[in-house]
Amino acid sequence: MNFALIMLLLLILTGGIWLLDKYVLRARRGPDAREPWWVEYPKSFFPVILAVFVLRSFLVEPFKIPSGSMIPTLLVGDYILVNKFTYGIRLPVINTKLMEVNTPKRGEVMVFRYPENPSLDYIKRVIGVGGDVVTYRNKRLTVNGELVQVDAELDYNYMEGAGLNFISAKRFREQLGDHGHSIIVNLDSPPVQLAGVRTFPHRENCEYNEEGFTCKVPAGHYFMMGDNRDSSSDSRYWGFVPDGNVVGKAFLIWWNFGEFKRIGTAID
Repeated sequence: MNFALIMLLLLILTGGIWLLDKYVLRARRGPDAREPWWVEYPKSFFPVILAVFVLRSFLVEPFKIPSGSMIPTLLVGDYILVNKFTYGIRLPVINTKLMEVNTPKRGEVMVFRYPENPSLDYIKRVIGVGGDVVTYRNKRLTVNGELVQVDAELDYNYMEGAGLNFISAKRFREQLGDHGHSIIVNLDSPPVQLAGVRTFPHRENCEYNEEGFTCKVPAGHYFMMGDNRDSSSDSRYWGFVPDGNVVGKAFLIWWNFGEFKRIGTAID
């Protein structure tokens, strides 16, 4: 469901009725005549819909985390807020950029439209920006020839999927750009499931083998990966994210029904 499109249509409908009443219908009614319900209700809802539309389109939009691809940074059931202004002002629905503010940086957690199906919103971490060479071999990440620093932390255990499979993973503290964050890896899994790699735009920029991959990020694109490195559908498999697909920067967990202590946690 395209919520932004629905809000835009409601805004046009209620705003149109408000304008019609202001300039046409009000003059035709008697001074003591009551507004018909089909005028009263749209006029009442119009300012509310306008406020929500502007807020969600240009400032802040809420999202719910549906999968474990960003564990341990984000958990299934986290409700997060995304800053729509950080990466520039974009027209709602068509997502065309009107004004540049900042560009996504390595290490930031970003919401974007899934390249294979733009009606879906994905959330991953920015690993590489245009011109970067990203290499991931034997579970170690290298950007532009520099090995990304990691420090071991306590192991991380969690339940995955409807079958509640118990997963025990190694946890590391990774420093990517200005952002320090935790990642988890399963040392028994390959760096990339080669059978899952699809044909995608600029696929020729990447080389894959059993040890991992190397990709050069095209200009105006981003390479994204989940913090749960071995349970994430990301740029390793479906390719680069064009700048036109960017939605915003995730910055806050504002609710989680199962873990109240996560409320108010900043996203790094």
